[in-house]
Amino acid sequence: METREIQKLIDFIAQSGLDEVNIETTDLKIKVKRYGSAPTASVTSASPVSAAPSIATPAPTAPVTQSAPAEPVITAGPASSNLVTIKSPMIGTFYRASNPETPVFINVGDEIKPGKVVCVIEAMKLFNEIESEISGKIVKILVENATPVEFDQPLFLVEPA
Repeated sequence: METREIQKLIDFIAQSGLDEVNIETTDLKIKVKRYGSAPTASVTSASPVSAAPSIATPAPTAPVTQSAPAEPVITAGPASSNLVTIKSPMIGTFYRASNPETPVFINVGDEIKPGKVVCVIEAMKLFNEIESEISGKIVKILVENATPVEFDQPLFLVEPA
């Protein structure tokens, strides 16, 4: 199960009003408990690539990146424009840099290519590097630093190369 699918499942459970859900398959075990208003989750997996740690610890002061980057959702802009939109692959908090002391990943006017990290999204106390899947030039950054983003929310406008 991919991070995106787990995030969708947790969001669905959070909106359902259930206080606790346990899901177990041969390769994956998910346990979601709601304490107060915020859900917490722990995920265990037989394969080390898709395993995620428990969410009970507080957020670190400087983001720590996850080893497997999340894939951004990319869609074409309006028919009258040649711009491509890079959208958020998950719900979380958008950050333009890996921590407050480092420079931002990209600025307006920067050239990007596939595999270039464009931002970090914190989801469930994990900091996920979001990589570009296209080549082009950043035309506009649509989200302010350290603000919440929704799944499929536009983050950047890119002029394809």
